[in-house]
Amino acid sequence: MLFSRSLCRLQSAASLSSSLRFVSSAPRRAFSNTTILRAVDMETIDTSKRLVRLRELMKQHQVDVYIVPSEDSHQSEYIAHCDARREFISGFTGSAGTAVISTSAAALSTDGRYFNQAAKQLDSNWTLLKRGLEGVLTWQEWIAEQAEGGKSVGVDPAVITAASARKLSDSLGKNGAKLVGIEQNLVDQIWGEERPSRPREKVKVHPDNYAGKPFQEKIADIRKELKTKKRAAFIISVLDEIAWLFNLRGNDIPYNPVFFSYAVITPDTAELYVDEEKLTPEVKAHLGSDVVIKPYDSIFADAKTLAAKASTTDSGATTKYLLSNKASWALSLSLGGEGKADEIRSSISDAKAIKNEVELKGMRDCHVRDGAALTEYFAWLENELINKKSTLDEVDGADKLEQIRSKHDRFVGLSFDTISSTGPNAAVIHYKPEKGYCSIIDPTAIYLCDSGAQYLDGTTDTTRTFHFGNPTELEKKAFTLVLKGLIALDTAVFPKGTSGFALDALARQHLWHHGLDYLHGTGHGVGAYLNVHEGPIGVGTRVQYSEVPLSAGNVISDEPGYYEDGKFGIRIENIIMAREVETAHKFGDKPWLGFEHVTMTPIGQNLIEKSLLSESEVKWVNDYHTEVWEKTNGFFTQDEVTSAWLKRETQPLK
Repeated sequence: MLFSRSLCRLQSAASLSSSLRFVSSAPRRAFSNTTILRAVDMETIDTSKRLVRLRELMKQHQVDVYIVPSEDSHQSEYIAHCDARREFISGFTGSAGTAVISTSAAALSTDGRYFNQAAKQLDSNWTLLKRGLEGVLTWQEWIAEQAEGGKSVGVDPAVITAASARKLSDSLGKNGAKLVGIEQNLVDQIWGEERPSRPREKVKVHPDNYAGKPFQEKIADIRKELKTKKRAAFIISVLDEIAWLFNLRGNDIPYNPVFFSYAVITPDTAELYVDEEKLTPEVKAHLGSDVVIKPYDSIFADAKTLAAKASTTDSGATTKYLLSNKASWALSLSLGGEGKADEIRSSISDAKAIKNEVELKGMRDCHVRDGAALTEYFAWLENELINKKSTLDEVDGADKLEQIRSKHDRFVGLSFDTISSTGPNAAVIHYKPEKGYCSIIDPTAIYLCDSGAQYLDGTTDTTRTFHFGNPTELEKKAFTLVLKGLIALDTAVFPKGTSGFALDALARQHLWHHGLDYLHGTGHGVGAYLNVHEGPIGVGTRVQYSEVPLSAGNVISDEPGYYEDGKFGIRIENIIMAREVETAHKFGDKPWLGFEHVTMTPIGQNLIEKSLLSESEVKWVNDYHTEVWEKTNGFFTQDEVTSAWLKRETQPLK
């Protein structure tokens, strides 16, 4: 799945049809422009009154520009409905982007995943800033232009990181402008009573037989770090880090089993800031006397108390704290501002990304069950479309897949909105079908399904692209080039210390050979019954993917793709796990790593152009399908339709 996760595409740098000089000859069902537009954009909201009201508040606070990021106060990628401030003020519903509003203009910056969607959803009040395109202003540059002449730029300090605030402040200062933190979020004031209430879902225990390590041992590891670095406390604000650390799970953010909280770990105490009404007796017993529970909102007052307690030791050294570089500017200010805490890449994030053996087993097991669910769904869908001639829309498909998944052991829910897309809609990244606006699934067109689930023992994310009729030569060639990229990453062997940044080209090389590409990353980290997008590792061209090397135990996606706007989209995605491998030599006397794939559902064979595959690639496909058959056919002993489909789709390539 391509979200912010190393993310997504939108269109190729060059047209596949022209680059490969193919002519499509297969009959295709016509899609009206109206159908496609409605499926993509849903509706455009008139933001005029909201902007007028916001500008009135800006005037009251004496700011000339106001920033509305996508993130919440924990820098979450996915957010609760009550924190969708950027969506409310702009009308743009994508998961990533920044809105910036001046007294006379408004702009929305987003990346290539959302160019089409944003262009359709933004009303005439807004200018779309297409991030990453040459000649297009960044939102920071747009602000700098609007704030020239000593003007003030406002932002809620809770929804921007301290590092981002400092960088922006320095940049604005060059033009004589200044950044101002406004504690009361201005969009919240406009939203008023219509703003959704903050979630109050119950927290639940994630037992050691799934977590693989007691939370007391995880806290002990943090205390070792504090001792080594001679720091007084670690203040934690990232939600999945807190859930992982305490072996707890929640339901405050859709699809992400986390709960609103903060935590402070000192050499002697562990404090969890969470609304106590969320804690069941089981959770309180789990935490016992090892953890002190404090009110969620009291973290800022307590941070100020910690700052006040900072004292000078006999050696003259000042007591400092560890703070994640994802912590909010508001939290940093509560600690006294810059220099009062060491802002670091969280060691919890690094530890969480390296799964232990129990977590790895859980990921293997849940992907077998999830693969069986996907196989049943694709067999059902083909049977309905081809044999029964049923009329199904994209939401019908997504709903059926969720219903099938829910039958399997340890299923909790989905890990993100299912991307069920037919024909041209498959070329829209982050496509979310809506009943009444989506398209009818066309059996003569490409069908792309990117979906995932949360299980008690792991998190899944799989994309498959099928054609239930006769694909064109163009579609087959594009699909096969993408498949070759998936295999190249899956079979990579590399020395310990190699980053995902270095491996990214392996998945793109076959597309590049034809002058083609995709505008998203190739892989993102995946949590263990946690967020489907998990840092700090990934495979792609993002700078941060060069900072952290891959390690044995990392779980990532492998998902190259290719997209032709208005025609079709192709993506193939497996989840792979890094592990040590044996090599004939040990250059540098260091361990060597490779990958183990765990996704277990067939890859659409009628889209594969075998002549484009090498002998080893053909063997990989055949071996993979043999593994899928062996691990999942037992689920279908009483299901003739699925069993027959699985048997057909896992036969050796002809």
